[in-house]
Amino acid sequence: MAKFYKMERYPQTSIHPDAKIAENVTIDAFTTIHGEVEIGEGTWIGSNVTIFDGARIGKNCKIFPGAVISAIPQDLKFNGEKTTAEIGDNTIIRECVTINRGTVDKMTTKVGTDCLLMAYVHIGHDCIVGNHCILANCVNLAGHVELEDFVVIEGVAGVQQFVKIGQHSFIGSGSNVRKNVPPFIKAAREPLSYVGVNSIGLRRRGFATEAILQIEDIYRSIYVRGLNLSNAVRVIEQEAPQSKEKESILNFISESTKGMIRGPLN
Repeated sequence: MAKFYKMERYPQTSIHPDAKIAENVTIDAFTTIHGEVEIGEGTWIGSNVTIFDGARIGKNCKIFPGAVISAIPQDLKFNGEKTTAEIGDNTIIRECVTINRGTVDKMTTKVGTDCLLMAYVHIGHDCIVGNHCILANCVNLAGHVELEDFVVIEGVAGVQQFVKIGQHSFIGSGSNVRKNVPPFIKAAREPLSYVGVNSIGLRRRGFATEAILQIEDIYRSIYVRGLNLSNAVRVIEQEAPQSKEKESILNFISESTKGMIRGPLN
């Protein structure tokens, strides 16, 4: 059980006496922290931040001025249920980011470890954001969105509710994401389309050249060869060598109830 240390009330900061705040936490002036809150050790919270009931903030996070964490959902069906907004260790939350807590759907909103949420990002209720994700300025996630690990979304992009974005994918600036985006790819244009494999990102994260080439072959079957999706999956199952990347792609497709983004030739 983690040991929590109560912070004293600084004259220009409002900290509820029931808030559980670990040691070595720095909280700047004019910040408000409500009572049903937990903050891990080593975290820095800038000025003019508001942290509402239900926030669970990990260790060594940085939360910049103007952020609002764990406000109630912007969902008319919300009925006051006790839910949370969870933020993993080492995550950076820049200016004016808003993260709403969950509803009865998942009872929580989660942001993973080692993420970077740039200024004015919005994370809607019941979103699940994986580890090592980067959301650039003004990215907006509607409710119930899921991002797997190592997703990068460039600025001023919007993601529609219930959309899922696969691991190691890259979404171009200004995109409107209305359908699921499978793992390991780059997506851009309007409507959002497959524009290639995220080979640069994969190399930076240590993927072998052989693995990247296999991923490219798989997506050639899905998006370039003119096959419908069921035929493409059949070809991949029969012809592509077994690998964890192949398994991840096929599992994503089989679980994709919202439909996937289009190809460059559609």
